[in-house]
Amino acid sequence: MKNVNDYLHKHVLVIGLAKSGLAAAKLLHRLGANVTVNDVKATEEDTSVKELTSMGIKVVGGGHPLSLIDENPVDLVVKNPGIPYSNPLIARAIEKKLPVITEVELAYKISEADIIAITGSNGKTTTTTLIYEMLKEDQKQPLIAGNIGTVACEVAQNATKENVIVMELSSFQLLGTIEFKPAIALILNIFDAHLDYHGTKEEYAYAKGKIYENQTTGDVSIINKNDEEVCTLSETSNAQKIYFSTSSFLEDGVCIKDDSIWFKGDEIIKVKDIVLPGVHNLENILAAVAAVKLRGVSNEAIYKVLTTFQGVKHRLQYVDSVDGRRFYNDSKATNILATSKALQAFTSPTILLAGGLDRGNEFDDMKPYLENVKAMILFGETAPKLERIAKERGIEHIKRVDNVEKAVSAAFNVSEIDDVILLSPACASWDQYKTFEERGDIFIQAVHKLN
Repeated sequence: MKNVNDYLHKHVLVIGLAKSGLAAAKLLHRLGANVTVNDVKATEEDTSVKELTSMGIKVVGGGHPLSLIDENPVDLVVKNPGIPYSNPLIARAIEKKLPVITEVELAYKISEADIIAITGSNGKTTTTTLIYEMLKEDQKQPLIAGNIGTVACEVAQNATKENVIVMELSSFQLLGTIEFKPAIALILNIFDAHLDYHGTKEEYAYAKGKIYENQTTGDVSIINKNDEEVCTLSETSNAQKIYFSTSSFLEDGVCIKDDSIWFKGDEIIKVKDIVLPGVHNLENILAAVAAVKLRGVSNEAIYKVLTTFQGVKHRLQYVDSVDGRRFYNDSKATNILATSKALQAFTSPTILLAGGLDRGNEFDDMKPYLENVKAMILFGETAPKLERIAKERGIEHIKRVDNVEKAVSAAFNVSEIDDVILLSPACASWDQYKTFEERGDIFIQAVHKLN
């Protein structure tokens, strides 16, 4: 860890405890800051609260009192990524022109290791995991952090110059960065997402684009040539630029030619040898190949990973086959685009399990991708909206059920041998489940109960 003095004797308010808030508070205390933590749900009985108070850190629960800023010295605010900027305490900090950051900024400031940062509307976790596994296979000593795995500033404390941190970042995390500058930055794609948080697509894209913003000539920006918005965002970058494309030949980038993946004229692997399902995953793979080749990873290591890696849990994850029916868990598909891409991964007759939190959008954009869907089993707040498009598409079997567990048995009852039964909700989980992981785990358990 770098010995930085930026926070010595500074008065820092950490808003939101959870994992990132706890890690940030402990790090800032270690760096000599005067830390106060505020969390609505914090109580004296909480293990994390006890840990912080034993270190001399003040914890305030029960609300977000403006007095924390109005009546106390504050030099810096560190917020949990999920807390909106409309929060009264954060809004007051901005009004007073206080810097408001997320713990990702702290991770960058203290990290001795180079950072490979990955963002995008879809595919972040798969791409991040691929990069990590390829680096690991070639013994490059990677660490994984951010929106996947361990909190970034916690990982950065233990990283050395021999390591490289592979960091998945959300728009929420990136919006709270000021100086953050990864050695390699990558935006996979930009689609409408999290508009309830950002307000507009332009603001959402701006947050994503901050991953390139501070890069200089010694850094590298990896850019999806097929995404106009990503290309536009990359114009802010002063780094070297490497493009990837599934449709264009790129002599100096990563592309597909003659049914193989090529990096700067070097053939890496035949597409047919890749085991990860789905055409959409080819973009994730090209981006990952670009990142690891820039770190000197061998073609052999890349080939080994791509011929064995079957996907990340909850991301088009193969679960099991029951009486000739194949079950896939794509609970991470929390928007229309992700579900549309999942549907394109299969040519077999498909039974789609979908539904969840209603964010006010309709699902008409999914209709072109329902060609192979023979049945839809629907749950959650959006079930009526999904039922409408199913009927308009002429889908034979449509059924509403109470939850994911009941959806599995309902799907199995209308299925036949060689069918694909796919959980790909196209919605967030929060109307019924705490996380998409919980939703996916319930799906997996229900599938195993069929055996």
